[in-house]
Amino acid sequence: MRTCHTTALVTGLAALAATLTAPAAHGAPAGHPAPRARTAASGDCGPGQLCVWPKADFGGKRQTYELTGTDIDSCVPLPKGVSAASLANRTGRPVTTYQSAECAETAEFDTYPGGGSWVPRSPYGVRAFKIWEH
Repeated sequence: MRTCHTTALVTGLAALAATLTAPAAHGAPAGHPAPRARTAASGDCGPGQLCVWPKADFGGKRQTYELTGTDIDSCVPLPKGVSAASLANRTGRPVTTYQSAECAETAEFDTYPGGGSWVPRSPYGVRAFKIWEH
């Protein structure tokens, strides 16, 4: 009886070890998921852009802002009556988002690095932003 349990245990462990060390399908090593392509649903935003969406999880019509049309270190309000619920910063510069349309620091605000920041759910409605010099 004891030999039967030991054999079953060893056989099970061998099968588990083989499964864990064998490469997964399509050449991806086991335990490492294949990288996913970024889609509009995950906040598609081009290099050099600040992108904002009116709905969480990058929903609704995207608005984009670029350095060429934006004064550095200046408050840029979103259009009147518009707020953003998600954003992506690909400007290469830090960006501060503000709950206040005047960039007042008495309301909520956060700064996001410019190397590639995706925020699917802002903790507040973004009504303005500043793009900073490095």
